[in-house]
Amino acid sequence: MPAPLTPAAAAVLLRHGGVVAYPTEAVWGLGCDPDDEAAVMRLLAAKQRPVDKGLILVAAHFDALRPWLDLSALPPERLAAVRRDWPGPHTWVMPASARAPRWITGRHDGIAVRVSAHPDVAALCRAFGGPLVSTSANRAGMPPARSRAALDPGLVADVDGLLPGETGGLDQPTPIRVALDGRVLRD
Repeated sequence: MPAPLTPAAAAVLLRHGGVVAYPTEAVWGLGCDPDDEAAVMRLLAAKQRPVDKGLILVAAHFDALRPWLDLSALPPERLAAVRRDWPGPHTWVMPASARAPRWITGRHDGIAVRVSAHPDVAALCRAFGGPLVSTSANRAGMPPARSRAALDPGLVADVDGLLPGETGGLDQPTPIRVALDGRVLRD
């Protein structure tokens, strides 16, 4: 098992194409630099997940997500509804900007984003200097790990480091809703 990392050390790995496991609001997650296609493909291969499903980006603050979003396509009252949930355990699918590549959006026109209040997630994003890919640390079809001890050893062998900490105690992964109309995709 990789040695535990500080957020600063994890950020260095992420900037060099690394994949890191870290605790999130409900489960352990895997993250990488969303601009690094090779890192995203490594993460997807480790999860055995197809690229067309898309991925979530997590950030410490909303401004870090702005370049990834087409806010002109979102009515102001809908943006205000989204922003009221953040920081917090709420993932929203928002209109993607031209910057968002298909290895992040998958087959979708939108992009799933969250501004996390989890202290370890926020610290990692701040140390990295921007948003990160955030997906559950499990192989496709397997249950997500709710503790570090529950991480699949085979999956852990495919990551470059682990950020120590505890999940935020939610019973389920964050709900996912569509920003344009509030529709629930995952409850």
